[in-house]
Amino acid sequence: MSTAAPRLLGGRYEVGELIGRGGMAEVHLGHDTRLGRPVAIKILRTDHARDAAFLGRFRREAQSVAGLNHRSIVAVYDSGEDRQVESGGATLDIPYIVMEYVDGLTLRELLNDSETGTLEPTEAARIVQQVLEALDYSHDMGIVHRDIKPGNVMIADDGSVKVMDFGIARAIADTQATMTQTQAVIGTAQYISPEQARGETVDKRSDVYSTGCLLFELLTGRTPYTGEPISLTYQHVNADIPFPSSLDPSIPPELDAIVHHALTKDRDERYVDAKAMAEDLGAYRGGMPISPAATDKLDAATTALPLAASRAEPVPRADPETASMPAAQQRRRGAGLGWLMAALLLIPIALLGWFAWDASQGPDIVEVNVPRVVGSTQDAAVAKLKQVGLTSDVETVTDDAAVGTVLTQDPREGTRVAEGDTVTIQVSGGPDEVGVPSIVGMDQAEATRALQSAELEVGKVTKEDSPDQAGNHVISSSPAAAESVAKGTKVDLVVASGEVALTNYTGQKIDDVRSDIFGLKLKIKETTRSSSQAPGTILRQTPGAGKVQQGSTVTFVVAKEPAQTVTTTSSPSTTSSETTSDTTSSSSSSSPEPSSTSTTSGSPTPSSTEPSSTKSTSMTTQSPASP
Repeated sequence: MSTAAPRLLGGRYEVGELIGRGGMAEVHLGHDTRLGRPVAIKILRTDHARDAAFLGRFRREAQSVAGLNHRSIVAVYDSGEDRQVESGGATLDIPYIVMEYVDGLTLRELLNDSETGTLEPTEAARIVQQVLEALDYSHDMGIVHRDIKPGNVMIADDGSVKVMDFGIARAIADTQATMTQTQAVIGTAQYISPEQARGETVDKRSDVYSTGCLLFELLTGRTPYTGEPISLTYQHVNADIPFPSSLDPSIPPELDAIVHHALTKDRDERYVDAKAMAEDLGAYRGGMPISPAATDKLDAATTALPLAASRAEPVPRADPETASMPAAQQRRRGAGLGWLMAALLLIPIALLGWFAWDASQGPDIVEVNVPRVVGSTQDAAVAKLKQVGLTSDVETVTDDAAVGTVLTQDPREGTRVAEGDTVTIQVSGGPDEVGVPSIVGMDQAEATRALQSAELEVGKVTKEDSPDQAGNHVISSSPAAAESVAKGTKVDLVVASGEVALTNYTGQKIDDVRSDIFGLKLKIKETTRSSSQAPGTILRQTPGAGKVQQGSTVTFVVAKEPAQTVTTTSSPSTTSSETTSDTTSSSSSSSPEPSSTSTTSGSPTPSSTEPSSTKSTSMTTQSPASP
């Protein structure tokens, strides 16, 4: 891995791997260096940092949740802005939010992983009860969430519930908090309350309605109403309230009653607040009766809504003003009035839908589920999206994953979108590449620093004999210098051992050996000795074959011609005879070497002209002791 220092925000928060990505921001795993704990860091995407609307929403989220402290709400620890310098020299402030890191799954992921796409009724009740307790707390603090849905509820590994993403939350006192803002939907179509759909002000009962939709989906695997956005808006305002048991008869009647009470069109007839709904769910889980308000409403609803097969359309009463008209004229007028009334009823809804969603998403739009493409190759992901009628927008980022691997997708798997919509996928382009620096000839410590500066690591270090590099200096690297490699790549080194391998040259000619010795960067010491072998033959070497330190001296004992004997007689009465043998040798053997001897016979007289002598000579510079 790379040894480069991680990006640091606020002088405190290290930015780690990307763990989530949405249309507005990216979420990274982070580390609080001051407190030594993991955090989640939500960073506004750079392409939105110049947009005042996105900036306002992002900053509002930090302000909304900063004062909330509840076990079922993802805590916000800190927020700030990171100043970045763009290519032209201009600066750009990128806001970020530091939040509690929750290790777990969203409810959306939990439903997608379930074989049935649902949860057990008791588990659904437990989760929604905790969501309502979190909302009751936020309502008491003056904050309406306005976007309760499965994707905004986390289930931690220990089973605890965490409500998150207060990105569109508003203070209850803000009377302008309606469904649309600058013609953009505030809220998610499948979960918005009737008052949000009508563009009216919202209050805490709007969150109760959305939570009722959430409970319905956890029990049945689908939302109360389905269809394209315009149709959903109409249904939230006008359609009959569905019962979960109509899709799954095993769902208990108590949960039917709780869902129906939460989904009442008139907010004045809903649960008065999140606490009241949470208490009913707690009563159901404890085997106690739920509130009469919920059961009475259920009884009234089931009485007023008989089976569709038994319903009959009422016979229209005659209009006194049209009684005397001809039948054809009455039919024309009646038809015209009917169309007029229908138009008057639908125009506000259609206009609201027009401003809330793009006009291109008309009644003929087909919705599809976004498939999972994370982990696939780019080609496979694009083909998979195309197969269900979706287009793809590919962003290439640097990452340690294999080149072409899909890292993230937006929208996420399981999201319902219009056919033809675009899914943004981030694809690994591989890690950043750097060039291997030239480190041959450096000592190992210096080479290590050079590699670290290039964001590379030292790999395997192998010692090798070399006469060309001093001990502990780099002989070669793999990859070699100037090769492009990924950041964090391990570079293997071959380092000089400081020794060379010496061969046994005994029996060879000294003239042939000198070049080898000099090539090993060793020193030579020669001494001669009379021998029956050819002159110049190496009789012995010290040290023998094996490893020797660089720059060591190798001593050779070399054969020379046998010594010549000369005898001179000066007079009959005086004879002088002298024999000198000087032998120097070096051997790894422990046997003693021949020693120089001198023998003299007689003494010189004045009449002597030259002594008689026999000499054997050798050229010796140094002879190390025999081992």
